[in-house]
Amino acid sequence: MLKKFVFTLLILTFLGVGFALFFSSKAAIVMDYFKLKITQKYSVNDRLTQFGTAVQQRLAADFQQAGIALPPAAITLLAFKDSKRLELYAADPTGAWRQVKAYPIQAASGIPGPKLREGDRQVPEGIYNIESLNPNSLFHVSLRLNYPNAFDRAMGAADGRENLGSDIMIHGKAQSIGCLAMGDEAAEELFALAAWVGKENVRVVIAPTDFRQAGAQIPVENVPVWATTLYPQLQAELAQYP
Repeated sequence: MLKKFVFTLLILTFLGVGFALFFSSKAAIVMDYFKLKITQKYSVNDRLTQFGTAVQQRLAADFQQAGIALPPAAITLLAFKDSKRLELYAADPTGAWRQVKAYPIQAASGIPGPKLREGDRQVPEGIYNIESLNPNSLFHVSLRLNYPNAFDRAMGAADGRENLGSDIMIHGKAQSIGCLAMGDEAAEELFALAAWVGKENVRVVIAPTDFRQAGAQIPVENVPVWATTLYPQLQAELAQYP
């Protein structure tokens, strides 16, 4: 009887450890979220107090090399799905755009092509603004995009699609479904920059590939017919950023 009990206990312990290891990253995120809920809610200014100085120190050399004051007047974020790369551009005093830094995108679900509906796991493609900043995100801090924008809604109406999805973010951590997960340090930098310049001065361009590159291929599979309108718009937008 004792042997059976010990054997059962070992099996349960093994399963418990395996389960914990498998879900440890997600569990940590959930625990962080509930810790925030229970202990404290942060404001945007609270977050800037926490990591604003560190962000300035990390970005100082990048902005100095680009010849742009920190904080700048406006920023644009260019995200490319195929290379999982996000480029940070800032406006110089003349209004010209200069690249300041590039970040690896830690996670972004889906395939090339626009987001069409809730639950399709797609990252949107288009030109977006920042709707709000969330200092109490489940994924550390986040920037909320204005998806669906006017173009997305118009194409949805033309297709007869109603539930287009929502809650598309640029956030920390390295897990994502339909958002751009940047890791905490990068998310802090983007969050702080957006707060400093004002969310109305942040533009976000998400494209399946970098259309500025010679030989860039426009996706033709698994995309709606109206992508032939969207992708030239993205090409023209990207051309502003050398």
